[in-house]
Amino acid sequence: MKDGLNIFIPSAGRRVELVQCFQKAARRLGFTSNVVAGDCSKTAPALYFADRAYELPRINDPGYIDAIIDICNKEDISLVIPTIDTELLLLAENKQYIEARSNAKVLISDVEIIRICRDKLNTQRFMESNGFGVPRLYTEEELQEGNVKYPVFIKPRSGSSSINAFKANNETELNTYRSLITDPIIQEFVEGEEYTVDVFLDFSSTIITIVPRRRIATRSGEISKGKIIKDRDIIEDIAKLMSVLKPIGHITVQLMKTKNGIKYIEINPRFGGGAPMSIQSGADSCENLYRLLMGEKLEYNENYRDNLTFLRFDSSICLDENMEIIE
Repeated sequence: MKDGLNIFIPSAGRRVELVQCFQKAARRLGFTSNVVAGDCSKTAPALYFADRAYELPRINDPGYIDAIIDICNKEDISLVIPTIDTELLLLAENKQYIEARSNAKVLISDVEIIRICRDKLNTQRFMESNGFGVPRLYTEEELQEGNVKYPVFIKPRSGSSSINAFKANNETELNTYRSLITDPIIQEFVEGEEYTVDVFLDFSSTIITIVPRRRIATRSGEISKGKIIKDRDIIEDIAKLMSVLKPIGHITVQLMKTKNGIKYIEINPRFGGGAPMSIQSGADSCENLYRLLMGEKLEYNENYRDNLTFLRFDSSICLDENMEIIE
């Protein structure tokens, strides 16, 4: 096995599980890999579980990309892995710049794919034009004429983590939410079983794994309890979607399975917060990435365990006056 396949997770935040998943995958494969974490906050928990840690400028700082390049060169990084929505377009636009000035690859899909996924109106139009199910989108004309069937769902066009996403039961509630949300989109409210689907694709957009997870409970827009279910309808429809969209890496898809079929809610072209559930079930995106970096060719498989239930919980660490962990 090859040593020195180092991973860099900027904006690592609370992604302790993801850091540990990469560390475990390297040990399982039998080679040395430093998992490097960065964040603009010195108190980001993931920094204290990584093998190396760096304080980064904020994403909107002009020096952010150059800071990433400096860390890539200093730590001999093989792969940069974005984890938050606000850095996706920036990294996609600067992918070639970063890769030309370091030995690192950036695990980010093409710019046009990121623009589709990061803008919920673009996502809606993409889905509709390619024949995939989505909740009906209300036009401004319909809203002005009162041609609306309640309840409806309102959310920011470029939002994330379910921030400012609301169910509106009547016109009064809808108008209140519209006054609070910048550039919203308004859709029919759909009911059914909510799923998160973790998809992993290689650098050529070949699908390797598709793992549906039923969302039993969520907190602040992120799954807190989930169950792995090999739902054949979802797996087949996701495969069709990925073959049209053609992203790379770990992709997180939100959908509702309704009595009228699958309705897609959003596509996040990155590791989602609940990704460790699918990883621990056997669809190990971290190990897959290491294998791809070593030149292995992977094939589609469903070699993960079905009917596993995961319960996520909070933990804490204590730091002394020198910001060192107290055991």
